[in-house]
Amino acid sequence: MAFFAYKVQNRDEKIISGKVEAISESEAVSILKDKQYKILSIHEASGAGDFLNRINIALAKVKPKDIVSFSRQFAVLISANVSLVQSLKMMITQTENLKLKSVVAEIADEVDGGEKFSYCLAKRPQVFSNFYTNVVSSGESSGKLDEVLNYLADELEKDYDMNAKIKGAMIYPAFVMVMMLGVGTVMMIFVVPKLTDMLAESGGELPIATKLLMAISSFLVNYWYILVISVVGLFFGFRFIYKTKLGKKIIDKVLLHLPIFGNLLQKIYIVRFTRSLQTLIMGGVTISKALGITASVVDNAIYSHIISETKREVEDGNSITTILSESKEIPSMLSQMMKVGEKTGRLDLVLEKITIFYSREINNIVANLMTLMEPIIMVIMGIGVGVMVAAIILPMYQMATSLQ
Repeated sequence: MAFFAYKVQNRDEKIISGKVEAISESEAVSILKDKQYKILSIHEASGAGDFLNRINIALAKVKPKDIVSFSRQFAVLISANVSLVQSLKMMITQTENLKLKSVVAEIADEVDGGEKFSYCLAKRPQVFSNFYTNVVSSGESSGKLDEVLNYLADELEKDYDMNAKIKGAMIYPAFVMVMMLGVGTVMMIFVVPKLTDMLAESGGELPIATKLLMAISSFLVNYWYILVISVVGLFFGFRFIYKTKLGKKIIDKVLLHLPIFGNLLQKIYIVRFTRSLQTLIMGGVTISKALGITASVVDNAIYSHIISETKREVEDGNSITTILSESKEIPSMLSQMMKVGEKTGRLDLVLEKITIFYSREINNIVANLMTLMEPIIMVIMGIGVGVMVAAIILPMYQMATSLQ
């Protein structure tokens, strides 16, 4: 947001000066015209507030939820036969995210200047994905932008809801585990040393569990910085390795074979594949191009490779299911149903049915995970507390027995 100093004439022909807050000069002009002012002059006003606003916009991030909200509202405006430029200008005031508000204002100016809407989106890949841009582009080409936007908003909303549900299910166990580690660390640093010092002074032979507890406690007290450096190093090292092509492939393959979570991740990637492919096909994108875009949307090296190979097969004139049916990571039901859809010419409908089926599977797995997590966490807590208590109580019991 920025401040614009203006001089206008109202309906009573009285000259008024002031400042208005807006993303761009064009938005400031629109705000003043809505008040039925005749603009005499307008320019951007500099100041500390304007500088801070620019920093806020630069640091702000556009989240998937913001794109979903923008797409839904924008689709409603286009469906109501509001012109593209006017719809974009109206979205400036309706969009809450500062970064997205700024981007929409820039796009509105560019479209008003004659540029193609999808081209403007493509220039901002950090906000609008390749998937989003291509669906919009196909809607522009077919003259069905309102239908495509509505359908795109629906699919983005479903994808956002699925991700939000999975993240929500993981918050409780993650919070409990963090608290357990925090409490355990505090106990090891401040409480355990006092108890173990007393046991060590007794001079008796200590059990292995007690010696191990004392060693861990001593390490945390005297060499805590090594642990911190190691954790930070592992974090950034993992991120660096994951950004490499080979590293991502290895890690993604390991993730797919994790107990419990591996099955969930496989179904998530399948839903991303089927939902994205269906949305692109419904938007009028060719199957070959849609597969290329979907390969990047899936965000898993193993599935991306399978989809890319499928794209090559389709371009060579072969069936879309040739590679899919040979891949262990692709369920046989999916390839068989897609084969039927390809033969009948209703691949989009089959993809929709597959997406619905696996979305339900994901919901069931998440629900079961939430049910199982509580007793699993309780068992882990019980084992941890039991080992710590046994390491302290056992030598005390031995001391008491020896004194009798």
